[in-house]
Amino acid sequence: MPSLMPPNLPPNLPPTSPLPYKSSYEMSEEEEDETQIGLLKTLRHISDITYKDSGHATRSVHAKSHGLLHGEMSVVDNLAPVLAQGIFATPGTWPVVIRLSTIPGDVLDDAVSTPRGMAIKLIGVKGERLAGSEEDVTQDFLLVNGSTTFAAPRAKEFLGSLKLLASTTDKAPGLKKVLSSVLQSTEKVLEAAGGKSGTIIALGGHPETHILGETFFSQVPILFGDYMAKFSVVPVSSGLAELTGAVVDLNDKPNGLREAVVDFFAHNNAEWELRVQLCTDIEKMPIEDASVAWPEELSPYLTVARISVPSQVAWSEGRSKAIDDGMSFSPWHGVVAHRPLGSIMRLRKAAYEMSAKFRAEHNRLAVTEPKNMDDSPL
Repeated sequence: MPSLMPPNLPPNLPPTSPLPYKSSYEMSEEEEDETQIGLLKTLRHISDITYKDSGHATRSVHAKSHGLLHGEMSVVDNLAPVLAQGIFATPGTWPVVIRLSTIPGDVLDDAVSTPRGMAIKLIGVKGERLAGSEEDVTQDFLLVNGSTTFAAPRAKEFLGSLKLLASTTDKAPGLKKVLSSVLQSTEKVLEAAGGKSGTIIALGGHPETHILGETFFSQVPILFGDYMAKFSVVPVSSGLAELTGAVVDLNDKPNGLREAVVDFFAHNNAEWELRVQLCTDIEKMPIEDASVAWPEELSPYLTVARISVPSQVAWSEGRSKAIDDGMSFSPWHGVVAHRPLGSIMRLRKAAYEMSAKFRAEHNRLAVTEPKNMDDSPL
């Protein structure tokens, strides 16, 4: 059992000591190579269909962006040693690019309401690099809203869920809107009874709420220096906090979420906190089962950095070409101190590489990692 810390802890310490990482906490799945082949085949199928329909190559998942932002992330002062890990070990500020999106691989009317994503790219990060990003200076964090846990425990189940999502690609958009409306009503009933269905939400049952009021989670663990952690991004500025749970009218507004983001940043700044939840009990907080919620009473999310985004034009065709087409976001863009952990994360490496290559080849546009903000039109 983890050793208990003394009472009256500072606010930036977990109630129990975090566990140092051990390689034995990670275990390869049976037939993991075959699962990866199936994953790549499924993602390529989505990309092939959407490219055939539109003539433009998009991501296999999270194809539609709703906000493309620039800002900066700063490490908070006086972090406890267990939090002063990896890129957060010393005070620092980096420029960031943020992409807000929804999950499907086809670009849908926003009335088909699905879970939302936030991808963050820090630029100018120093440190020993992960394989495949040796020449880069970026660190990416990929998060989704709605749950601290992933929809599938391991890679093989993840493939099954992805195949279900892939089966909806290229289906009649009008029927998807009707289905989404039904699913949203069903989900409301479930939640009123104290339940929740990740499958219903993923297929279009997500509440029609403002994307800027959402809290986002990594859902799967990442190395955190000597330790292991999950990440979250929480809206903290008053303008964002007011949008938490706020309903957005998406009726006859196919790009309603994007319009809402653009309207907000036309007049407002925004601030989020980046928080980490350290693994303190490997039995209750496993690495290889991403469907298990890590108990927050054992290890609450603690703030390690703040993200500030000024008022700006939050989406444009130029930004879309530069970021949607010209950049890729992957948990494997980063430093060794924040290596992704577990089977789902291992399979993601090849998946994101395949998606970036597909888009580069079909759009005839290089997909590159920025070296500084001068590489971006933001």
